[in-house]
Amino acid sequence: MDDERWRLLEKRLDALEARVADGEDPRLRDDFWALTELRRRAEDRSAVLFTGSVTLPAGGHYEWQETVPTAPMLDADLTDVVGALSALAHPVRLQLLRGVLAGRHTVAELSEGLGTSGQLYHHLRQLVAEGWLTASGRGLYAVPPERVVPLLTLLAAAGLR
Repeated sequence: MDDERWRLLEKRLDALEARVADGEDPRLRDDFWALTELRRRAEDRSAVLFTGSVTLPAGGHYEWQETVPTAPMLDADLTDVVGALSALAHPVRLQLLRGVLAGRHTVAELSEGLGTSGQLYHHLRQLVAEGWLTASGRGLYAVPPERVVPLLTLLAAAGLR
């Protein structure tokens, strides 16, 4: 390598080291860093990636990442997911999920402003049946850890910001 090319390489390396020393991660300069990496890793270059790092207001930290090839999704029997999606298709159920994520876990805490206890239990049963909530024998509800990021991903995809 000639001297000029060597000097340019050293200059670039110095600039990179300075950015890293200042706490700037050069990978974050690419707005599509996850997409760039997905393209590199996906076997047929056709996949969906969802990922998240979530700290909930009431405590708990969840990290999740899943890459799903698109071909099986496009060919799948959609009736397999209708129940899970329809469980989310009611404002009361979404409010219940948001309440649980915010730290309200008991029926008493969740029932505030939601109507009768019969209606509340109807909605809770649907969310538990589809795996969006788990229930303990003591009337405590929680979003399963493996569902926190997917749930928030669905809400973001639906336009909630």
